[in-house]
Amino acid sequence: MKSADRRVGVAVDFSKGSMKAVQWLVDNIARKGDYIILLNIRPPGKYEDNQMQLWKASGSPLIPSKDMSDPDLMKKYGVKPDAETLDIVMKAASQKEFMVLMKIYWGDAREKLCDAVDDIPLDCLVIGNRGFGKIKRAIMGSVSNHVVNSAHCPVTVVKEQRE
Repeated sequence: MKSADRRVGVAVDFSKGSMKAVQWLVDNIARKGDYIILLNIRPPGKYEDNQMQLWKASGSPLIPSKDMSDPDLMKKYGVKPDAETLDIVMKAASQKEFMVLMKIYWGDAREKLCDAVDDIPLDCLVIGNRGFGKIKRAIMGSVSNHVVNSAHCPVTVVKEQRE
């Protein structure tokens, strides 16, 4: 696969940790011709909106960057993107000449991130880590740990530093 065909995923929940993962990706991996795909996983639940029902199993279609700032469209998917995160990736896309897309999934983040790796398919994935201690990780499980051990592509975990 040519480098211009790379599809690089980054998990985003629009928290500070995912913003750090996006920043790390644009500083260290993204290059001209890449497709950077922001992966947003919505929690499992009952969704009444027809668009969410339609795409619940396979995830949304790929959403172009120009549509990510459309609050009406994002509301249809149940997503409220963080302006600062979008600003980071859009400025870098303009400078480094890569394409930015978003794909939204509904369900368990561990499963859906691994599904995205195979469905899109991704050449690599960047994911943030909240840095839970051993007890919280044992109770809640670690999304990043599961994805690192289960995904069929290289996964980079960007740790959030606690103050």
